[in-house]
Amino acid sequence: MSDRLHEIEEMLAHLNRACDDLSAVVARQGREIETLQRRVGMLLERAAEAEAEAQGLPPADQRPPHW
Repeated sequence: MSDRLHEIEEMLAHLNRACDDLSAVVARQGREIETLQRRVGMLLERAAEAEAEAQGLPPADQRPPHW
């Protein structure tokens, strides 16, 4: 019985460690997602501003999209 209890305690320790590791990964990914969402928002704003500027110019005076 003592051996079985020791095995269970060992498995529990490994599971706790895996849970802590996964929690750290999820937290890091959450921070990365927030950063990426902010960057995408800024890019969308820039694209909207560029589109608004381009609409006021005649086609010959508009900058090509690759500039």
